[in-house]
Amino acid sequence: MERIILHSDMNNFYASVECLYNPDLRGKPVAVAGDPEARHGIVLAKNEDAKRFGVQTGDPLWMARQKCPDIVFTPPHYDRYMQFSKAAREIYGEYTDQVEPYGLDECWLDVTGSIGLFGDGRTIADELRRRIRQELGVTVSVGVSYNKIFAKLGSDMKKPDATTVITSDRFKEIVWPLPVSDLLYVGRATHQKLKRYCIKTIGDLANARQDFLRSILGKNGVMLWRFANGLDTSPVSNIGAKSLIKSIGNSTTAPRDLVTDEDIKITLYVLCESVSARMREYGFVCDTVQLGVRDNELHSYERQGRLSYPNRTAKALFEKAFELYKRHHLSGKPVRSLSVRACRLSLNEHEQLSLLPDVAAIQKQEELESAVDALRGRFGHFAVRRGLLLADRRLSSLNPKDNHIIHPESFFKS
Repeated sequence: MERIILHSDMNNFYASVECLYNPDLRGKPVAVAGDPEARHGIVLAKNEDAKRFGVQTGDPLWMARQKCPDIVFTPPHYDRYMQFSKAAREIYGEYTDQVEPYGLDECWLDVTGSIGLFGDGRTIADELRRRIRQELGVTVSVGVSYNKIFAKLGSDMKKPDATTVITSDRFKEIVWPLPVSDLLYVGRATHQKLKRYCIKTIGDLANARQDFLRSILGKNGVMLWRFANGLDTSPVSNIGAKSLIKSIGNSTTAPRDLVTDEDIKITLYVLCESVSARMREYGFVCDTVQLGVRDNELHSYERQGRLSYPNRTAKALFEKAFELYKRHHLSGKPVRSLSVRACRLSLNEHEQLSLLPDVAAIQKQEELESAVDALRGRFGHFAVRRGLLLADRRLSSLNPKDNHIIHPESFFKS
C-alpha cells in the first residue's frame, strides 16, 4: 500500500504569533528581529505584508527598512513559539502517532493507517488547516504525497493556508519543472555547483547520471538523485520517540568584540555550561568538542578535538574548547561570535563508579554540576554562577538555555 505522508508548515510562524498577541500589528508589514544593541540585528521572520516588499529572513535591519520604510520590528518571544508548537503537535497527534518535528513550525505526519477513520490525505490536511486556524489563530500550509521529500515540497508550493497534493503518477509534471534549489537539502553551495553543470531544475537533477552526481557531490549526489526521482523511503518517526541526536551545541554573538583571553573564557564557559546541562537532560556524553569562531572581520572557522574520556562536564568542554582556541586563533583578531558543539554523542544511562583517578575526578565534577543544575532549576539560571563570570557581567548576562541547537540525524549520515 502506498504511504500517505503530510508535511505541515505554519505560515510565517514567529511573525504570525506576534501579530496574534499584538492586534495593533495586524495589517502592517512586520518582522521579528534580533536586538541590534546585542549585535543580533537581523530579520528572524517576517509576515506576508513584509514579504511583498522583498524583505527576507537574514536581512540586516537597515536593509529591511530600506526595502520597506513602514516595517515594524518586534523582538522574539521564544516561549510563545514553543507553546504554539506544542499545541499544534497535540492536534497532529489526534490523527496519527507518527509525527516527526522538523523545527518548531514544521512536522511530517504519516497518516497511512488513519484514512479509514478520517478520510484521504487531502481531507485530513484540510481538517488540520481548519483546526489550527480556528483553535490556534495561525495558518498552516500542508503538502500531501507518498514520501517525506515531496510532502515538504508541496507545503512550500502554495502559501499561506493551502493544501497541495503530489501523487506518484503526476509528480514529474508537478515537481520536475521546479528550481532544483526547492529540493530539500539542496543548499546554496550545492545549488551553485549544480548550476555550473546546467542542472537548474529538479527534472535536470532527476535525469542526470548517478555516477556524475557522485563525482561532484559524493554520496549526497546519489541521495539527491533519489529524492528528485521520488524514491525517498525514509520513515516518519513515532511521536514521543527520542529522535537520533547527532550533536548538541550553542552559539552567541557577543555584545562587544572579545579581545582578551578572559573575554573568551567567560563566553566559552557560558556556552559550555548550557551545552553540558542539556546533555545531562538528554542522558548523553560526548567524546568530541567542536569550537566555532568568527572574528570582527566576519572570517569564521571551526575546529574540533577529542576528549580524553567521554563525559559531559562543563569543565571538560571548556578546557577542550579553550585549548582549540589558543591553538588555532593565530591571527589575534578580536572575536565577534563563538559556538561550542558536543559531538559523537552516546547514551550514558548506567555508568558505574570508577577507581581510575581521572575518571573518578570527572564523576565528582559531574555530581557537582548536576547539583548546580538542580539549584538553577529551582531558583533560576543566575542563582549559582562561577566567579570568573562575575568579572564582566555584560558578557556573562546571556542565559542560553532557550537557544540550544539540537542537531538531529538527517537523511545524510556522516
